[in-house]
Amino acid sequence: MAWFQNIGIIAKQHQDPRVAATVERAAGKLQALGVRTRFEQATARLLGRTDGIEIEALGAHCDLVLVVGGDGTFLHAARELADFDLALVGINLGRLGFLVDILPDEIEDRLEQILSGAYDADSRILLDARMGEQSKPERALNDVVIHKWNSVRMIEFETYIDGRFVNAQRSDGLIVATPTGSTAYALSGGGPLIHPRLDALLLVPICPHTLSNRPLVIPGSSRIEIRLCSPDPEQVRLTCDGQIALPLRTGASIRIERSPRRIRLLHPRDHDHYRILRAKLGWGGHTQADTPC
Repeated sequence: MAWFQNIGIIAKQHQDPRVAATVERAAGKLQALGVRTRFEQATARLLGRTDGIEIEALGAHCDLVLVVGGDGTFLHAARELADFDLALVGINLGRLGFLVDILPDEIEDRLEQILSGAYDADSRILLDARMGEQSKPERALNDVVIHKWNSVRMIEFETYIDGRFVNAQRSDGLIVATPTGSTAYALSGGGPLIHPRLDALLLVPICPHTLSNRPLVIPGSSRIEIRLCSPDPEQVRLTCDGQIALPLRTGASIRIERSPRRIRLLHPRDHDHYRILRAKLGWGGHTQADTPC
């Protein structure tokens, strides 16, 4: 008996023929395994189907969702489905693919393994960001970024952690990242790689004016507050996962903390975090003709 009985599929919205072909392969395998399959509305249209449902309905009716695309597609799906009790599996049609680790030519075997219970589950931190007295948070799986917008001028802000003043800085912005996001924008900003199972948050300044402003790793339970002092408020934005952008004003207070919700990500049993880092970041293999020391 399959461990998951209702499986949804969300795909990258692109005319690349690989997308529809990959979704069809996955759906065909699920049908052969006797599992009920539902399609997100836009994904159904890619296949010429009329039985698609809204992503919220997908979350309410499914216990597992396949995400076909790259990390960007996965980030969007994770935010939209964070309030539902389900698991996510990524099928990689993108480039880097830190979150989507099943290749298209592995679909049939990997789905059969997962549905028989042969998988590793991974729980990932989410961030909630609120501006001022905003009650509903903006959510991020990778990072929340305060950054300059359409201007070469630096911005000014103060950082507080758990109510304690940390520093004031002038820079191009600040990245607040989860361990998942430590391989994304934060890495480009000189931040460290954090294992996704660690309960920690990462603050990375973007091109700080003072070179002693270094990346800072803090407990995952920390509450972060950013107070914007920039005299040019129309040039400052808050961005979540590079996909949601909101304007900020001088004097704005942005509160960022770990969300009470988490994402459950399923991997094949042979998933190896360090092997993925080697492959994606171009690290070297073993020494002397690729053999262990």
